[in-house]
Amino acid sequence: MRAALNLLASLAARLSSLALHLFAPNGRHFVKLNRDRTFSSINSLHFARELVTQFAVILAAAGKSSRFHDKNYKKPFAPLANKPVWLHSAERFINRGDVKQLLLVIAPEDQETFESKFSANAAILGIEVILGGAERADSIQRALERVRPEITHVAVHDAARPCLADEWITRVFDAAAKTGAAILAMPVNSTLKRADKTGQNVHETVPRAGLWEAQTPQVFRRDWLIEAYAKRGGLAATDDAQLVEKAGRAVALVTGSPLNLKITTREDLKFAEAALKALPQPKFGNAMNPFSDGDMWR
Repeated sequence: MRAALNLLASLAARLSSLALHLFAPNGRHFVKLNRDRTFSSINSLHFARELVTQFAVILAAAGKSSRFHDKNYKKPFAPLANKPVWLHSAERFINRGDVKQLLLVIAPEDQETFESKFSANAAILGIEVILGGAERADSIQRALERVRPEITHVAVHDAARPCLADEWITRVFDAAAKTGAAILAMPVNSTLKRADKTGQNVHETVPRAGLWEAQTPQVFRRDWLIEAYAKRGGLAATDDAQLVEKAGRAVALVTGSPLNLKITTREDLKFAEAALKALPQPKFGNAMNPFSDGDMWR
């Protein structure tokens, strides 16, 4: 029986998405051979997507953190639950089988500090560090140029969004694999006001129907994202979906979570720490992960 399971796992690892659907249609389950030589049951459709679709993840950490107001840290490097913020974000992607490349973009002025504190750890975890540009879009474009040619899809995630659940990542990855472009987002529930020119008074109430607050990860076919950046001109886009939309591509909305908050001020660290306690912790099969025991500075 074990020999038969080994053969099945070996064959499954080499089949294309079409073959997997032929042998296991409608989401039946395969037996998957894990890295530790144990077996687990997996949904064939997700396994097929994992085999055929390969993701690179770009973590954006090159911003100025102008609203964070901390003389010692920029927000991606601030301590949060015994780890730097960026590492919480990275850990959500490190051990995913469909993530084949992880790139962290930092500001050139942070290079010396980052190398002294984190470079060895980033190397052990297989994270490539890229120096960003003047604007966010410049930074992402530099990282995009380093994405390996076999990658089919690119996910861009704010390093300052450390509170992710694997379920949300899988949903947006699946949607992007199906449609070509997808983002996590939340429907706007609050009443919105537009200020007047002084910024002190209400100019008008903005109808909230159909409005969504964009989150990350934002995930795109690699060729679509390359095309979008080639067409961006001088547009200083605030997110990547804006460029893909401008290039004429539809971007699917995948419902995220209020817990997927972006750290902007120091007060946000308190909310993030509470959110982390409410979320499932990432599991690490890699014994080489130097942060698996929570040690931030090893």
